Amino acid sequence: MKNKTIFVACDTSNLKEIKKIIFYTHTNKLKVIPKFGLQFFYSKNSRKFLENFKKEFWLDLKINDIPQTAFSAMESLKDLKKCRYITVHANGGLEMLKAIKKKAKSINKDIKVLGVTILTSLNNKSLKDIGHTKSVKQLVLKQSDLIKKSGCDGIVCSAHEAKIVRKKYKNLFIVTPGIRLPGDDTNDQSRITTPKDAFKNKVSGIVIGRSLIKGNIKNNIQRLIDHLNND
Repeated sequence: MKNKTIFVACDTSNLKEIKKIIFYTHTNKLKVIPKFGLQFFYSKNSRKFLENFKKEFWLDLKINDIPQTAFSAMESLKDLKKCRYITVHANGGLEMLKAIKKKAKSINKDIKVLGVTILTSLNNKSLKDIGHTKSVKQLVLKQSDLIKKSGCDGIVCSAHEAKIVRKKYKNLFIVTPGIRLPGDDTNDQSRITTPKDAFKNKVSGIVIGRSLIKGNIKNNIQRLIDHLNND
């Protein structure tokens, strides 16, 4: 199972909790990489912690701004030497995606820039409310074309769209959020699936948060291992 990449969403601003999550999700049976999102990144102690972090991590900022501002934002992150993944939102457009990829390559050749498509909290009704006329699947495919064209290294989309994206792009790095272990609450997510079903759709990695970090983390990571082992 070491070929299965698990990104654990460290969704808390509490540094003590962050360290606990990282410690208890470590296992030699899976490739587990911590993902730090806005909640932690905006907290008081995050910058120094990430600057001194000794293992690879994902910085999930979903950058979405005009190209020059996005370019400058990447420059501000150059001290985070172990950052291996960073997210940008496809809504920013082709030029912004290209600007971030160009800057990422110049500050750290090991960073993978991942383009975020439609958030997993949204569904077709939500898109209609925003003003879109296309379905989730149609928009994700359109955005995946844009992300690929920009030269970005991968895409973030729900497992519901991962299958059709993989069919079109055989070698694209695809990460799937909205993952829940069987029986867990869906919370604020609309398009969710289990880890096993996500990997059946040939994704490169999955993002799992609440199913791992809520309650007994050590037991939860074992639940994940058992789930993936259960044929």
